[in-house]
Amino acid sequence: MKYDFDEVIERRGTDSVKWDGVKNVWGRDDLLPLWVADMDFRTPPFVMDALRKRLEHEVLGYTYACEDWYTSICGWLKRRHQWEVTREMLTFVPGIVRGQAFALQCFTNPGDKVMVMTPVYHPFFLVTERMGREVVYSPLDLQDGHYHINFDRFREDIKDCKVLILCNPHNPGGRVWTVEELQQIADICLENHTFVISDEIHADLTLPPYKHHPFATVSETAAQNSLIFMAPSKAFNMPGLGSSYAIVVNEDIRRRFREFMEAGEFCEGHLLAYIGAAAAYMHGEEWLEQMLAYIQGNIDFTEDYLKKHIPGIGMIRPQASYLVYLDCRALGLSQEELKHLFVDKAHLALNDGMMFGKPGEGFMRLNIGCPRSVLAQALKQLENAVKNK
Repeated sequence: MKYDFDEVIERRGTDSVKWDGVKNVWGRDDLLPLWVADMDFRTPPFVMDALRKRLEHEVLGYTYACEDWYTSICGWLKRRHQWEVTREMLTFVPGIVRGQAFALQCFTNPGDKVMVMTPVYHPFFLVTERMGREVVYSPLDLQDGHYHINFDRFREDIKDCKVLILCNPHNPGGRVWTVEELQQIADICLENHTFVISDEIHADLTLPPYKHHPFATVSETAAQNSLIFMAPSKAFNMPGLGSSYAIVVNEDIRRRFREFMEAGEFCEGHLLAYIGAAAAYMHGEEWLEQMLAYIQGNIDFTEDYLKKHIPGIGMIRPQASYLVYLDCRALGLSQEELKHLFVDKAHLALNDGMMFGKPGEGFMRLNIGCPRSVLAQALKQLENAVKNK
């Protein structure tokens, strides 16, 4: 490989949420962190070089989006996802969770119902609740090692919901939804006058042979009744730049969202966010392919290790992303006992499955976006803890 993903980089002392934040959450700093969804690999050199070059000009004045920001996003979406997007469809967003909050403020009112499909990334329902909207929880079915949508349940749960927040691909299950599934979602939501907000931050982490389908591309119905969020942050390990964007095909919806964002200057990014995103999308394909191959290797390593050494813990093999949902139900532990096993016995910091909703009971989310030596150390600690539980 041209890039070295085996390098172990010391991240402590950089105000890293993942590393330095362990003490704030668990009250101790002796845990190996595999929780927060960023990677321990170096941010790609072409991104860092672009940031350094701009910083050589020692005036950090007000800045608007560079032309490369628009053209690189449009080019990337066409090459990677066969999606023809125009610059008029793009709106800068300073982070996708913030973007969801903005979209809820723009398209819903306090008391409106918003549906999420659990288990799912927890800000989907936490942000919704904190903004005074009513969350409707529609659980997914875990069958044959993957999450599936029960469309009979979906049809019932979506009734009277103003918005569906869709996780595409799914986090924490790593499921890549098919065109047919997304088309069904689009049709049912249109029938029920439900607007779709699709979080597609993990899109570029889709693993072969699976293919990501942006929600707005699966049908005209989907395109005209949705707002899509994307970002280079997960794929290129640059979430600290806060460089996300919304894509809206429908002109009326776009106008409403743009007016809301402009009213509070929420769509004004900082210069490094624009430059970093443009560099990633212009120069990142080789790096991304090599990184995904390394992640595939980590997934294989994890799956093999669990089968051989920790048979009481299974895993949902992700079709996208570097997040692995560990199925610990066969251990026969309560959730509190399970957390005790991981934290106090294995000295590991993972995400508690219950964080993603009630269906997450008995699960833990493992971040394998790290050098294989670190992953091996974590799994060995877990093996010893299970043997001695």
